Amino acid sequence: MHLWKSVNLNSHRAAHGKHSMTNFYEEYNPTFPSRANWNSPTVLRERAQKHPDKIYLDIPWTNESFSYAETLEAAERVGSGMLNAGASPGDRVLIMIPNCSAYIFAWLGSSVGGLVEVPINTAYRGAFLAHQVSTTTPSIAVVSPEYVDRILDVSDAFSSIKHFYLVGDDADVNAGIETLSSNDMNASPWSDLLSSEITDLPEVKYSDLGSIFFTSGTTGLSKGVMMPHAHMYLFADETVSLTRLTENDTYMSCGPLFHGNSQFLAAYPALIAGSRYVLQERFSASEWINQIRSSKATVTNFIGVMMDFVWQQEPKEDDADNDLRCVFAAPTASSILDEYKDRFGIEAFVEVFGLTETCMPILTPYGVDRPAGAAGLLNKEWFDIRLVNPETDEEVEVGEVGELVVRAVHPWTTCQGYFAMPDKTSDSFRNLWFHTGDGLKRDEHGWYYFVDRLKDALRRRGENISSYEVEQALVSHPSIGEVAAIGVPADQEAGEDEVMVFIVPEEGQSVIPEEIWKYSEKQLPDFAIPRYIHVLDELPKTPSEKVRKIELREMGVSNDTSDRGPQPKRRKR
Repeated sequence: MHLWKSVNLNSHRAAHGKHSMTNFYEEYNPTFPSRANWNSPTVLRERAQKHPDKIYLDIPWTNESFSYAETLEAAERVGSGMLNAGASPGDRVLIMIPNCSAYIFAWLGSSVGGLVEVPINTAYRGAFLAHQVSTTTPSIAVVSPEYVDRILDVSDAFSSIKHFYLVGDDADVNAGIETLSSNDMNASPWSDLLSSEITDLPEVKYSDLGSIFFTSGTTGLSKGVMMPHAHMYLFADETVSLTRLTENDTYMSCGPLFHGNSQFLAAYPALIAGSRYVLQERFSASEWINQIRSSKATVTNFIGVMMDFVWQQEPKEDDADNDLRCVFAAPTASSILDEYKDRFGIEAFVEVFGLTETCMPILTPYGVDRPAGAAGLLNKEWFDIRLVNPETDEEVEVGEVGELVVRAVHPWTTCQGYFAMPDKTSDSFRNLWFHTGDGLKRDEHGWYYFVDRLKDALRRRGENISSYEVEQALVSHPSIGEVAAIGVPADQEAGEDEVMVFIVPEEGQSVIPEEIWKYSEKQLPDFAIPRYIHVLDELPKTPSEKVRKIELREMGVSNDTSDRGPQPKRRKR
């Protein structure tokens, strides 16, 4: 894999003649050149053999660190324990825990056991949680005790689980086990998995299903993206190449591991490169530069508004006193990019445009100056893309906005469809192209620019939100007759949204925004609770009775809109 050779060098040099070819790429020798080895068990075992005592995983807030050899042993014990608990290769493993060492071991353990990880957002509850669990029918669950009540609230969705393993403080774990056991659910402490005897483990192939990551629905329920091991690997190896990650680097991430930006865009790239991976508990804009400095991070990543939130912190004289050389930011807040580099002493920002389903077909090579607002250039070695009319699938002209459609050049390197959703799969892959639902345009030099979403998914503070799922959660309120959710621009730069709902009251009822917000707190994850509520007599619709959301977007926030204000954080319970 040689990402920098993938861009159109001649057209770019014509537009930006001051760059030499060495600005586009450096010689990159992939650690695992054969796609037959593109699976995390092989990567982990080869890394542990090459430098067993080198630290792979470093967790500052718990003072834990694990070498590559220790990580491999933990993964093999966990995988063996899951199989001994009744799971079979190909079964799904639900993981619903906050950032911690157990998450890494549960992910890698499920992989070496030939099992399929299903990361669950720890904010999920109610219908959101039930849908993802019942769709994937896992056999094993690794959960935190604080989520046991949520599990019992939708216990029917968890009927496929053969065994729960609880991660946390001993007292909380014991209480959680007692609660689950009293409801006829088998449960044990996480420590049981870590102490399992290592048994014969199955051979894992690059074409085997490795993960099911859920992505928000456009006009329906969120969909489980089936990611083969080669797909996961390509995501990570693109990152290795893009950031020029080596054995001498330290990659720090502070997002949740149930998101790809921390797992297959940080933890996995570090594994492939033989780097040290520093996992922070959570993102804190005020502590970010201190975490970068204390961890000696050379590479990190931002997603969504994180970059802007850090920028808004009071500058300090020693902001540039750190080892950071590269930031992977998607998207990049281009208006402050140069000042950002100067303030924090950063050599390069790299950016991509991709989806969970497709890896990253568009990228900005390391050290290359890009036109303002550009997302990147085509990685043509691994992807074929088009911008098409979403109604006809015919390619649009250069400079026109079209829907991005993608297909892989090599097998098993993009998703294999949506788990247990054949209709959604066939719809998204029509005419043998994956349809992203995103509108982009391309200039005459080959640079691609994101313009707008053509679908109804929203993104708030790094979280993808299905408008449909928000609507389904709220329409059950007795005073609501109809509801339509849209995204409206957030205050921060990064192309993110605030959630806005338009509500038609049930006949004879009145909608009181304060009641709807209170109801939302019980039905929705915190990040999906609407900030704006607007009451209408009726929703604009097409002759076929579909809601015309384009009219709602044009209406947007007005003087008649109720504003909850910036969303407060919910206290832990």
